Amino acid sequence: MSVTDKTGLLPFARQLHEMGVELISTGGTAKLLRDNQIPVREVAEITGFPEMLDGRVKTIHPRIAGGILAIRANREHMGALEEHDIPPIQMVVVNLYQFEKIAAKPGVTRDELIENIDIGGPTMIRAAAKNFQDVAVLVSPDQYEQVMAELKTGELSAATHWRLAQQAFVHTAAYDRAVSSRLLAVDAPAPVLPQTLNISAQRAAVLRYGENPHQQAALYTLASSGIAAAEQLHGKDLSYNNLVDLDAAWQLVQEFERTAAAIIKHTNPCGCAEQPTLKDAYLKALEGDPVSAFGGVLAFNRELDGDTALEISKLFVEAIAAPAFSEAALATLRSKKNLRLVRVTAPSQPELAIRSISGGLLAQTADTALPELSVKSARSPTAEEMRALLFGWKVCKHVKSNAIVYAREGQTVSVGAGQMSRVDSVKVGAMKAVLPLAGTVLASDAFFPFPDGVEEAARHGVSAVIQPGGSVKDLDVIAAADRLGLAMVFTGVRHFRH
Repeated sequence: MSVTDKTGLLPFARQLHEMGVELISTGGTAKLLRDNQIPVREVAEITGFPEMLDGRVKTIHPRIAGGILAIRANREHMGALEEHDIPPIQMVVVNLYQFEKIAAKPGVTRDELIENIDIGGPTMIRAAAKNFQDVAVLVSPDQYEQVMAELKTGELSAATHWRLAQQAFVHTAAYDRAVSSRLLAVDAPAPVLPQTLNISAQRAAVLRYGENPHQQAALYTLASSGIAAAEQLHGKDLSYNNLVDLDAAWQLVQEFERTAAAIIKHTNPCGCAEQPTLKDAYLKALEGDPVSAFGGVLAFNRELDGDTALEISKLFVEAIAAPAFSEAALATLRSKKNLRLVRVTAPSQPELAIRSISGGLLAQTADTALPELSVKSARSPTAEEMRALLFGWKVCKHVKSNAIVYAREGQTVSVGAGQMSRVDSVKVGAMKAVLPLAGTVLASDAFFPFPDGVEEAARHGVSAVIQPGGSVKDLDVIAAADRLGLAMVFTGVRHFRH
């Protein structure tokens, strides 16, 4: 036994002792056992050597390694143990130095990092896992209860030995990744796109199913913030699709400094608004497409208050994300037993965006580019139009390409998402509109390849357009805007979302 995390160790060790198991331990772990009247032998008694080199050498010794690695069914192995008076070790209970905790300290030095790299611990874990058929290896306090329950029925099964070995190698691999990633950052800024992408994620939940009932799925966490690490306050277990939609909704409302609300359906916004109060923001978001909002997912960038919760309670929604929920809001929304409520902490800085493809991973930096606005039309937008254009531009960034957003100041009016041609997205947005389109502005996530998209928008009463520009037909598109009396603003930034 040699553990940094001593959670649950004493009851587990005491039960092993009561079963007649002899305990061997090191330093702090041995002292803890002795202080609690649990008999223990120091490793030095087994090896015949004291701890050396400021504790760097404790368990690296043939009398420890041999006791772990000897194959019990191999007569030569067992003969060697007998010849050298090496006791066979049947269980290794080890967890490692908290390198990641030390590495996260402000101002930590390279020497501190080096001294907190565990050597003996990973060696014993890997040795025990390699000899899994004869040795049980425990690397987490979470394993103690189940292992003890099985021991009380007789002995650990071969299946348990194998499962523990698998978990042990996951543990040491994650530890090595943490060390290598941190050391690569010493004396040099970490590259935005590292040469080796180290991903180690803890499984937080097994989900009922994936996007469809025939697919298996699980949630893995990489950080202590964001949707993956959100605290669920109420409702049914989150589904795969809930989590994807919650992330889309949460990322959208993070675009706004003022009070904002977003309603998401199948990862696309069907409503979004930025208003003086949260209740007004929600109602304005809902007003744009109340039909699609049914069964949707909501997100807010302020604490969800009681008045807003009362309005939400009138609609069937699947899940809500917010940085906080008032007691009044919780009292109202908890009356809906299936409604998922999650409290989210925003990441402190933009994260690398990662997605899988067959045979590999794609990684990209967060889409945080700011527009460089330039008016291209003969008519400049009014101040009100410009505010509406910038609002629509923020929302458009979170719509699947080809993306079109009809908007007024602080409110989406309609959304055209995911069409194969841009003019069709303009038509779909117009077709879906519940509110009048006359006097709205239009945001496009990429350039208009031909004037037809702008002409279609003008036909529905749009007064101004914001788009990246960059088409070989830009002059024709600008000429169409001038002919139709539209203001047109280029951003110089594209926002494709696939």
